[in-house]
Amino acid sequence: MTDSESDLVGRCRRGEEAAWRELVARHTRRVFGIAYRFVGRVDQAEDLTQDIFVKVFQNLDRYRESDGAFSTWVGTVARNHAIDDYRRRREERARRLDDPAVLDAQPAAEESVLRTLEREDQARLVHRGLRALPSDLREPLVLCDLQGLSYDEVAEALRIPLGTVKSRINRGRLELARRLLAARRKLEGRP
Repeated sequence: MTDSESDLVGRCRRGEEAAWRELVARHTRRVFGIAYRFVGRVDQAEDLTQDIFVKVFQNLDRYRESDGAFSTWVGTVARNHAIDDYRRRREERARRLDDPAVLDAQPAAEESVLRTLEREDQARLVHRGLRALPSDLREPLVLCDLQGLSYDEVAEALRIPLGTVKSRINRGRLELARRLLAARRKLEGRP
């Protein structure tokens, strides 16, 4: 953490609004990027970004410099909150789909609805494939490819060497691709 950022965190903890605004300005782009990857819509990503910064502010006293860079901590809070939000929205969708009144109120299937369902099926398949990967391959792959962290940031977040990060991401991508191809063949009824 740079001295100026360390100073900003300290000033935020003492209640200085200008310091908080500066921290938010420094990290908004990254937090918005994480939020957007989870929701896929600008308006929802903006709302989620605000929620994330509320969470960061509420938990500011939990951050310790010895745990790593403040930017890494903010990214972790953002990812965890975005994951919780994604799960909450997924559960709401599942409840709505289980409600017969909601199904009756739905318009006839349209092409855009079919596309949305196909995308959701693909996303579920990818997430299932990711969950099946060993954690040492899954974690760097998720941080890099889904969260948008650089290799250096992944190495810092996981506290492993940069070369190990690159190797695990490459192996993780290959293994995920192999699993997705196998799942596709299975869906298509091919051996």
